[in-house]
Amino acid sequence: MRRPVLSWLAAASLLAACASTPSSHFSYTVPDQPEAASGITAKPGWATTKFAVAAANPLATDAGYQVLKAGGSAIDAAIAVQMVLTLVEPQSSGIGGGAFLLHARGREIEAFDGRETAPSAVDENLFIGADGKPLAFHDAVVGGRSVGVPGTVRMLEAAHRQHGKLPWATLFQPAITLAENGFKVSPRLNTLLKGEAHLKKDPTAAAYFYRTDGEPHAVGHLLRNPELAVVLRRIAAEGSRAFYEGDIARAIVDKVQRHPTNPGRMNLSDLAAYQPKKRAPLCHDYASHGRTFQVCGFPPPSSGAIAVGQILGILNQTPAATLPLQDGLPSAQWLHLYTEASRLAFADRAQYVADPDFVQPPGGSWTSLLAPSYLAERARLIQPNGPSMKTAQPGTPAAVTGHAPMPDQPEFGTSHISIVDAQGNAVAMTTTIEDQFGSRQMVRGFLLNNELTDFSFAPADAQGRPIANRVQAGKRPRSSMAPTLVFDKATGQLVMTGGSPGGALIIHFTAKTLYGVLNWGLTPQQAIDLPNFASLNGPSLLEEKRFPPATVEALRARGAEVREQALTSGLQAITVGNAHGTPVLLGGADPRREGIVMGD
Repeated sequence: MRRPVLSWLAAASLLAACASTPSSHFSYTVPDQPEAASGITAKPGWATTKFAVAAANPLATDAGYQVLKAGGSAIDAAIAVQMVLTLVEPQSSGIGGGAFLLHARGREIEAFDGRETAPSAVDENLFIGADGKPLAFHDAVVGGRSVGVPGTVRMLEAAHRQHGKLPWATLFQPAITLAENGFKVSPRLNTLLKGEAHLKKDPTAAAYFYRTDGEPHAVGHLLRNPELAVVLRRIAAEGSRAFYEGDIARAIVDKVQRHPTNPGRMNLSDLAAYQPKKRAPLCHDYASHGRTFQVCGFPPPSSGAIAVGQILGILNQTPAATLPLQDGLPSAQWLHLYTEASRLAFADRAQYVADPDFVQPPGGSWTSLLAPSYLAERARLIQPNGPSMKTAQPGTPAAVTGHAPMPDQPEFGTSHISIVDAQGNAVAMTTTIEDQFGSRQMVRGFLLNNELTDFSFAPADAQGRPIANRVQAGKRPRSSMAPTLVFDKATGQLVMTGGSPGGALIIHFTAKTLYGVLNWGLTPQQAIDLPNFASLNGPSLLEEKRFPPATVEALRARGAEVREQALTSGLQAITVGNAHGTPVLLGGADPRREGIVMGD
């Protein structure tokens, strides 16, 4: 019998008694389709003893749950979850985009890079307008110009080839069934469609997402996507070649090249040639309360692991570790230290991080940016009791680069999946089409990404120095995605899997959750529930209506510009522990979105 997991407060022994043995046979059953409210909705936290899956939509979580229940691996479940997210959370991720996947099997940690690539025909002036200046953001986004070669499908196929237990085709059953039979439009999808300014410009997307009167389909409307079902059946039967070659590939290229006002340069050979990459995960030690953890994240082209590691490492060189929560919230003093550490990390991010196949790391290794001696040097720039630095400059961990820092630029979108299977294998996968609804180009039932706008629009600074993350053919744009796995350094045991959507703010949402669990001893749900905070090397950002006025004023008194605004994370996290000899998985899902955790 399928069931959502109990609250994390439930007794571990009861959970163990209720767990049932997975079957090797998989037969997907459509669940009741919940209609969670949009906005902030309290989540209970969850606990299991055998396996767990956390994803951004209940239908996607349930698909992963059913796969795990049938004896599938963490990778199997991630594939099923992603295919359903393509259907039910089209604004955030899908087969038209890319993803970073971390996988752990015991002490073996692998990083699968499914990031999109720039088409072979583009150059560094892709986003320079006729006036010689960078385009406005949405002028670049909407249309074919911004579309990168999608990587998600081929990356997942490569991961499944190594770690799949159930047949590839089996994992598409949930998404195909829901696409053919329909799923209920959720409050979040309805809300985002109401506020969307560009999606209706694409006739295919307008016909699918909106009624004839121009209003989005109502909450609870049964939305069917037979075109996507056909595509998924083809990929299920023929593998990734069905997507990257043949009529589906031609449909993608036609959509990109034939946009009436903003065409792109992708061609069929770009799709056929796409290959995921296997990279070495980026791991660093992190000490808290006498225990040393190994925190592993995704290396460049993602900036997430480096920035999260720098923030945590710099904080450990300040009085932050001595500061507890005050009335359940981070104090003004702790927030001062955190935002200062963030400014330093984001200055380095803008200076150094880009696709490692095109840009050399400082000193020949990205770990130079995480070296304890370098982080201690950076931490000395923070005045614990003094004013804010407001804007930090990049450091020099090794040889000085000839690149210019990348100017600040918008980043959006994304979804996160965390899974622990019955064998203890874990997945942390962050997946994206970048901006909300991507490039707003729909083809064969799915949306295409606008990932190329993660490159710097300007190829160089005013002095002519090139920017590391400029557009180049075949290059993968810099990302902020931060899928994270945490281990006990002494034993090698998995401690946590987590991550979040949120553009550049992913780094802060993930760092907050890690800090809450590892330093403040919170459950994943409690850590996720904490108000969000950030700095992208500018103003201090605080989640609106979540901090007392005294905290805001204390930060302003130090000279920081403070902005209170919506900071909509979509965190998912699972921790692995032990209660009186019984294994316990604690799961958390973000109250700011509609995700849940399920397991046995």
